[in-house]
Amino acid sequence: MSLRTAALRLLPAALLLLSACSESNTKQETATSVRKETMASTADAIDSTKSPVATSAKTAAVPKPTATPDTAYAQDVALFLGGLQPSQHSDLTALAATPAWQAFAKDQDKSWDKYRATHTTRMIQWANTELDSVHANSPTIFYPFSGPDFLNVFTMFPTSQTYVLMGLEPVGSIPARTSLENPKLLPAVKTSLWSVLNFSFFRTNDMAVDLKSVELDGALPLMMLFAARTGNQITAIRPVQLNTAGQLQDAPKDTTQTPNPKAIPGVEMKLRGPDGQPKTVYYFSADLSDWKLTSKSAPLEFVRHLGPLTTYVKSATYLMHKSYFNKVRRTVLRRSRYILQDDSGIAMKYFQKGAWQFNYYGTYRRPINLFAKQYQPELTAAYRDTLHKPKPLPFGTGYNWRQTDSNLMLAKRLVPLAD
Repeated sequence: MSLRTAALRLLPAALLLLSACSESNTKQETATSVRKETMASTADAIDSTKSPVATSAKTAAVPKPTATPDTAYAQDVALFLGGLQPSQHSDLTALAATPAWQAFAKDQDKSWDKYRATHTTRMIQWANTELDSVHANSPTIFYPFSGPDFLNVFTMFPTSQTYVLMGLEPVGSIPARTSLENPKLLPAVKTSLWSVLNFSFFRTNDMAVDLKSVELDGALPLMMLFAARTGNQITAIRPVQLNTAGQLQDAPKDTTQTPNPKAIPGVEMKLRGPDGQPKTVYYFSADLSDWKLTSKSAPLEFVRHLGPLTTYVKSATYLMHKSYFNKVRRTVLRRSRYILQDDSGIAMKYFQKGAWQFNYYGTYRRPINLFAKQYQPELTAAYRDTLHKPKPLPFGTGYNWRQTDSNLMLAKRLVPLAD
């Protein structure tokens, strides 16, 4: 039985493990033009990130590292993990010349070509049309329950400057050369990527086991991989943490000391986007349940000081439907100008009536069997509204991953942000 066939049959079991003043017309036209040029350059960059195993002509499209040696190593690791050729002078070129890596790179090109055809290209075109005004007012994206999924948030919001991701996965570190030499590494990366490239979400527990077995110790290696595959260049990576007040700090360099139990570990990844513009990605390993936030409120304190947000929620195991995720749900509702989510995000009953305008996309029937109790009659009614019919969604996303079954909702705030 093939790996994909076996994985498809085991998918239900794997899922069980998932625990303001307006600008002038001229300025608007200029901003729109800049955003569309950025979207186009992003699409071109994503389309061009192919390993030379498939075509040597594409190699020049991969950004070449020009920073310090440490940063250059991080960029080369990202390329290597993504099946893309490391830079000419990298000490990883020998590893990339092995038959195992060459076969891995060829396989990854095929997988990413398929993903571009079924997801990326369609997502970019859809976002360019449906999220145009959102892009103009979304310098900062908050993505709770994200895990390492920089791939989808960047594809949806390529013009944003700051991305704040939070999940239960440990932060991780830049893989050492010894980890990259492990013969189990490439199969583990391939297996971990398989579900996100085929179903648009991670099999979280399986991914943790796969990567831990080859000493990839958290979210950062996959975030680096996704940065490389989306045409971004890594310019800096530093370990950070949030103190009890939610202030960003450098993480302690002395790893022999006991970590502060009240600090929230994280990482800051600086990028140069496909359009040449700088971007900052944060990932924090944080439990966002009310019980944990009572003693460790730093994640939400950090978010509250970021200014107006655009929040993105996908494949979030319906956590914000539940009473014990009230604090993060309330923060999102109070601090967001826009919320883009599938039905696993914030339940409709929590949106204040008259405070939001909704646009619905795709199809809503019922959650998958694992989350059957999270069915929302309000969403069914909204999707059956004959006066305001939902718009098409040309790609699959979320747990109902088939295009014909997927949904997204865009909520736009109509009242001023809460203080």
